Amino acid sequence: MDKKVRWGILSTASIGTEQVIPAMIKGKYCDVRAIASRNKDAAEKVAERFHIPSAYGSYEEVLTDPEIDAVYIPLPNHLHVPWSINAIQAGKHVLVEKPVGLSSEEARRLLDESMKHPELKVMEAFMYRHHPQWIKAKELVDSGVIGSLKTIQSSFSFFDDNPESIVNSKVFGGGSVMDIGCYPISLSRFLFNAEPTKIHAKLEIHPEFHTDTLATVLLEFEHGTSSFFSSTLMPDNQQVEIFGTKGSIEFELPFNPEADQVARIWLCQEDRKEAFVFESCDQYTIQGDLFSLAILNDTPVPTPLQDAVDNMLVIEGIFNHLP
Repeated sequence: MDKKVRWGILSTASIGTEQVIPAMIKGKYCDVRAIASRNKDAAEKVAERFHIPSAYGSYEEVLTDPEIDAVYIPLPNHLHVPWSINAIQAGKHVLVEKPVGLSSEEARRLLDESMKHPELKVMEAFMYRHHPQWIKAKELVDSGVIGSLKTIQSSFSFFDDNPESIVNSKVFGGGSVMDIGCYPISLSRFLFNAEPTKIHAKLEIHPEFHTDTLATVLLEFEHGTSSFFSSTLMPDNQQVEIFGTKGSIEFELPFNPEADQVARIWLCQEDRKEAFVFESCDQYTIQGDLFSLAILNDTPVPTPLQDAVDNMLVIEGIFNHLP
């Protein structure tokens, strides 16, 4: 198949310029044709850097460009749903950054709008699920190699105390749970193939930012548990360990393994530890190509939008534990 999906990018956000755009440019089925920013100079600089043909000074210009098939939206969280809906109504397929919005109500609104346009593909961009290491981990869990899945322990953290940072903006949907805690939530639901029945959480709220800077969470599922912490005021850290009745699975870098290095997971059973090594790959490239293939072949997207709604419901359950 020689055909490619013509992509437009809404925003010059760092996640796009540092991770997703370079990755999608390498994609077999992706052709990045336009970049937009509220500051046209910023858009032009990014366009020049990545040899993108069109640079626009407004997001609307991408949505009205007849040469664009799909848009990737890395805007701040509070703008995800409004601009996704605008894009759908303009006839564009949508890949929107996680978390999908600020609430499950917002997420449902996007789902409802997408259902009015079944010819368009819409997906939340949880890139980790497309990496071969997670495909293998899911396969190992589902095949019963580690026995019955009983509990998952994970963590994700970084340090950012900049008052100007989006992650420290309550209005923009910042905080540790929204920014990175959404990953342990997602992987727990992914591995258990179920929704939690109970949620227990303790959150530390920043006195100035009013965002959660540390969340410690226990999710109860019908047949097991998942515990994790997320923090925006702790050293860089990411860990996942999956425990079953007959073994466990460990990750070297579960969420953002280096694209130019091999990735590793280990299957641990009694006195035996087996390594699975995956050739270097870019999970953002894989995500872009899989989504593009769904468009080109008119097949379901890898992760249905209902999954984004369900993840937001768990996030809301965590915040319900605030005093």
